Amino acid sequence: MRRVAVIGVGQSLYGVRSDVTMQELAWEAVKEALEDAGVTQRDVDISVVGNVGTRGYELMPAQPVNDYIGMTPKGPIRVEMACATGLVALTVGYNLIASGSAEVVLAVGVEKMTEVDTPTSLAVGGRAGNYLWEFHFYGTTMPAGYALYATAHMAKFGTTEEHMALVAVKNHYYGSLNPKAHFQHTVTVEEVLKSRPIAWPIKLLDSSPISDGTAAAILASEDAVRKYKIDTPVWIAGIGYANDTPLLTRRKDYTTFQATRLAAEMAYKKAGIEPRDVEVANVHDAFTIAEIIAYEDLGFVKKGEGPKLIAEGQTYAGGKVAVNIDGGLKAKGHPLGATGLGMIYELTKQLREERSGPRQAPLKKYIALAHNVAGVGPVSYVVVLRR
Repeated sequence: MRRVAVIGVGQSLYGVRSDVTMQELAWEAVKEALEDAGVTQRDVDISVVGNVGTRGYELMPAQPVNDYIGMTPKGPIRVEMACATGLVALTVGYNLIASGSAEVVLAVGVEKMTEVDTPTSLAVGGRAGNYLWEFHFYGTTMPAGYALYATAHMAKFGTTEEHMALVAVKNHYYGSLNPKAHFQHTVTVEEVLKSRPIAWPIKLLDSSPISDGTAAAILASEDAVRKYKIDTPVWIAGIGYANDTPLLTRRKDYTTFQATRLAAEMAYKKAGIEPRDVEVANVHDAFTIAEIIAYEDLGFVKKGEGPKLIAEGQTYAGGKVAVNIDGGLKAKGHPLGATGLGMIYELTKQLREERSGPRQAPLKKYIALAHNVAGVGPVSYVVVLRR
């Protein structure tokens, strides 16, 4: 297997993007990524387009997106894995290069989610688990699924609504510093606690927004890195992936996501690192409880110690591990197909030390981690990056 590097990244502004079509939105990130890498479409062998395609007018967008961004006839491969689609697109591109099938690959994730109303969006999201047995009969939605995990974590480890609110406060703080974030304003613990309940203890300000957006990464082989004289390649050191049953009623423990634990173990083993080596991470915080559980499942702390980690401020830049210092899904936004690649965008910038002030994590080992989940945890991808 050949080494693979990220040589260029791009991301659009996340938010309600009624000003552009899906194709135009994709181009915002692709144009930035190509310019960042110093390559053109002619240098790219194939594109991988990640899109869930359940909330917009384009239900099969890969081909029109591929054509608009100037990649005809090079692709596209379309991938979909609910909220984890972005890192799946990265993984497919990685495998194409690692196996010798390509030298340079464009991975792009794009989503237009705001073209339907909120009830419709929640109904569609409820189908990400097991439609017949959970959504159809019981009406389970994403907030309800994560609320089950939140109450279980509270009962077993003493986690509080205040702990969850602290995640929102941190991520909104960093979102307020991010010009590409959906929410660019701060919130207080009191505002989070007073926001209206969605599925107790999940409240409005515990929840990520419904966002439009796109993100892209240019991947290259070691030979291509030399050919294009890339000064600061960011190497994909390890990718882990795993799944669990999508039926919540079949899971044994509602305080942990088995898929994340297994995916993390695989990624760490491939990268030859331990969890303590990770200095900056983007984790899947679709709801605030998800970030707390991710601290534990990724091995940053022992089980049950996630609330203490956020309470002590150890996931801010300069703490034990900087987590979601671009605002995360909670404040930067969660355009499903783009989310994982948006993490790669931020972490690449971090490892190159291209952020400034409080947005830049202090680095010694130059090791970063991206964690992307589908639905209420049935699928998880973990990627370790190194500079």
